[in-house]
Amino acid sequence: MAQMPRRVKHRKVQRGHIKGNATRGNKVVFGDYGLQALDPGWLKAQTIEAGRIAAQQYIRGEGKLYIRVFPHRSITSTPLETRMGKGKGEPEYWVATIKPGTILYEIGGVGEQQAKICFARLAHKMPFKVRMVKRLPM
Repeated sequence: MAQMPRRVKHRKVQRGHIKGNATRGNKVVFGDYGLQALDPGWLKAQTIEAGRIAAQQYIRGEGKLYIRVFPHRSITSTPLETRMGKGKGEPEYWVATIKPGTILYEIGGVGEQQAKICFARLAHKMPFKVRMVKRLPM
């Protein structure tokens, strides 16, 4: 089931712009390898879940998968064939706002070749360019 917040302060938010690079959440912290976004964009909750399922099916309980993003933002839309002037539409789905450099997923407990293949499967599902990064030595 796709993720969404239990409660939010504001149900509907404005679209805004995604400016700058990620300063937080841009380093591999939990696992050994990470999948890093190279472009800005919105990542749907359904896409996050699809990536989770694809990764879990590949690693089959050998390693551990960490999801580093959460969809906090609601995206609204009005129904088709509706005239103008009836206000903003109802929330349709939830997205995570992704800046370039954000780590999306992390994997620990698997080899580099396995992580590369797993992240290649995930990269096909992402709506923007991504790359695999290693954890920096302490």
